[in-house]
Amino acid sequence: MDTPKTALLGRTLGEIQQIVKNLGMPKFAAKQITSWLYDKKVTSIDEMTNLSLKHREALKDGYEVGAFAPVEEMRSVDGTVKYLFRTPSDNYIEAVYIPDDDRATLCVSSQVGCKMNCKFCMTGKQGFAANLTAHQILNQIFSIPERDTLTNVVFMGMGEPFDNLDEVLKVLEILTADYGYAWSPKRITVSSVGLKKGLERFLNESDCHLAISMHTPFPSQRKELMPAEKAFSITEIVDILHDYDFSKQRRLSFEYIMFKGVNDSLLYAKEVVKLLRGIECRMNLIRFHAIPNVDLEGTDMETMTAFRDYLTQHGVFATIRASRGEDIFAACGMLSTAKQQKEKGVTLQ
Repeated sequence: MDTPKTALLGRTLGEIQQIVKNLGMPKFAAKQITSWLYDKKVTSIDEMTNLSLKHREALKDGYEVGAFAPVEEMRSVDGTVKYLFRTPSDNYIEAVYIPDDDRATLCVSSQVGCKMNCKFCMTGKQGFAANLTAHQILNQIFSIPERDTLTNVVFMGMGEPFDNLDEVLKVLEILTADYGYAWSPKRITVSSVGLKKGLERFLNESDCHLAISMHTPFPSQRKELMPAEKAFSITEIVDILHDYDFSKQRRLSFEYIMFKGVNDSLLYAKEVVKLLRGIECRMNLIRFHAIPNVDLEGTDMETMTAFRDYLTQHGVFATIRASRGEDIFAACGMLSTAKQQKEKGVTLQ
């Protein structure tokens, strides 16, 4: 049986330089390889024609580009496309392409499953299976047909990015570095429940936008919805964020899924205003996509509008995120769960 080759996709310039050195190739070959990978986006080493045949053969002995296509896709009437990728361990992850006027956003996953077990999240119901490598994360961007039209990437798919931060930071480096995609950090947003060590590292080691999952301003209630609150509360998260300047290029936002009769009254809006006083930020209000066996319902638009207007009138700029892809397993984790259960002969209720 052949030994599996190592993927070059997802490697930083520093890692490629070490590979080049180990193979006895000239130092400048590292920049050539990263240009082929991230600028020209080739899918085979044979296409790297400014490397000598000898060096291409040496590289091919142990390495490959490592691009792999999605195994399934679902297309919504609104243009949203959900892509399903299979990992080497025969698990599934999702990426979602969301076109919107002059924007085209890709939502990517960072883990197979998730440890956070938020009550309202289908991915959390899967449990945690594995961290994705930088290769597996970047491939979600590299291997979709719409890759060259993307204006934004958000780490809001399956998994908790700060629980796999080393690999996420590698991808952020490749996306923003001159040797990589050369994107502005303003095109990338990373969402998190707010793990303390990960939060502090991300703020210090990246310039990308940050989104924090809040969903309620009350710590006791947040524990019920989001068990991660027990380890690191929303009040502690806000205290840390007070020390950072979000008034210039970098944007801070809070995600707030609205549940009918749970967190959607103006009492909650007033508490949000108190909690976020003095922080330059915005609030994204999100309608809940129902998932099986969870006794939560989405809030009606009239209530969401009143909530948004109260926040904005009291100094917290708020928007209602448009609901997309409801006809194609819209909730994160739904498609991958359905695929896994289908293979096991179980039907998703």
